[in-house]
Amino acid sequence: MTDQVRIWQRLLGPIWRRIRLLISRGVVKLVDDSLKLQNVQLGLLGDDPAWAERFQEYGYTSHPHKGAEAVVGAVGGARSHLVALAVDDRRYRVTDLQPGEVCLYTDEGDEIRMKRGRIIGVIAGSKLDVTAPEAVVTSSTSVTVDTPIATFTQDVEVQGKCTVQQLLTAHGGLQASGGSGAAVSVDGLVSVTEDVEASGVSLVNHTHPENDGGDTGAPN
Repeated sequence: MTDQVRIWQRLLGPIWRRIRLLISRGVVKLVDDSLKLQNVQLGLLGDDPAWAERFQEYGYTSHPHKGAEAVVGAVGGARSHLVALAVDDRRYRVTDLQPGEVCLYTDEGDEIRMKRGRIIGVIAGSKLDVTAPEAVVTSSTSVTVDTPIATFTQDVEVQGKCTVQQLLTAHGGLQASGGSGAAVSVDGLVSVTEDVEASGVSLVNHTHPENDGGDTGAPN
């Protein structure tokens, strides 16, 4: 009986060892992000650090920090062919999500969160940079820009009504046309440092005939 047990142990031992090595856990030591498929050096329990190919979802990639944790698979049970199946970092993971919510985040606190109620929240700690030949924002109700100052480096065209509740500064000139009624309606004080013309008549240099046949002087 003892001989039969030993025979089975010799036969099944290598298979059992390969099964045990199929899946393990590791800690990220280094990341090589210059390759077509990212490689990570992992510290595995009881073994020297080893390199593994890291498989990520198509369309998404990340560069994990040293100390992140990984689930590692050994292809065919061979430690010489390791693949990182998943990498997570409990130090920075966002933990306050509601059921069904999704969040893309960084260790610096920036995030894009798909919230409940079909709301998408974007948090950028220093700058939100959008580059495109054409950018279109379509809103069925309103668009609110809450900022101390908004700067447009080129022309601004408003095809509908424009209402300004605070200061509007136009360094390159301001034109208004069309619409119903007056093209420009101002409720309050208007301060102009240079001349104003209305239908070709200058406010600074205009004159008109006096009763005695002469012309008045220009306004002071």
